[in-house]
Amino acid sequence: MSMEITNNYSDYGKGYTNTAKEGNVTTSTVELKTSTGGTKTEQIKTGYSNVNDYSKYLQGKYSYMNSGTTSMQGVPTTVSVSSAFLKKCMNDPEKAKYLEENLAALPDCASYAVSHAQGTLTSISYEIDANGNITGISSGTNDPDGKIARENAERRAKEKKSAEEKAAERRKEKKVEEEKAAEQRAERKERMEGTFTVSATGTDVKSITQNIVAAVSGTSLPTGASFDIKA
Repeated sequence: MSMEITNNYSDYGKGYTNTAKEGNVTTSTVELKTSTGGTKTEQIKTGYSNVNDYSKYLQGKYSYMNSGTTSMQGVPTTVSVSSAFLKKCMNDPEKAKYLEENLAALPDCASYAVSHAQGTLTSISYEIDANGNITGISSGTNDPDGKIARENAERRAKEKKSAEEKAAERRKEKKVEEEKAAEQRAERKERMEGTFTVSATGTDVKSITQNIVAAVSGTSLPTGASFDIKA
């Protein structure tokens, strides 16, 4: 089971109440929307000269960002933010506010996903692309204890056994048919072997008879055993 939800970046009102600057980095106090529909006061920083420093700052607040697989609510979770979008955010307070607002909401969002998803989640991931579009993907199972899998395996085993038994029965029936056909062929052969017709022609009935008997029995005609009848 997997689910993918995409959210597009949109304009955010500035809403800054206070700012402070340290070198090139500016700290602004802003109101961030929360996942519960409210707001919270938060300080965000912008003005970084490189993505690496900006990433370190964000990871200090949101340890799950770009840190591989972590765990939220006991579910393996990954949060990936495009370097291209980080570059856009690091000097743009409006985009930075949008990014931190969403990063801060992720733990609550993961909690909501785990408690409301049907079945058991096995992984969650959030990806923010170069344009700030957010894609959420969750995977899970509706059979966490393996009951459905076991039932399906048992059903397939029964179906396989039934198919094998039917195939064995068909082979048995075919063998019986083949044996019966062989017996019938043997019977026909025996009948053919037990029927014969032999003829002999001549003017001596005794020699004709002896010739017929010899042909039938496969013996040679006895010598000196003929008689002659003349017309």
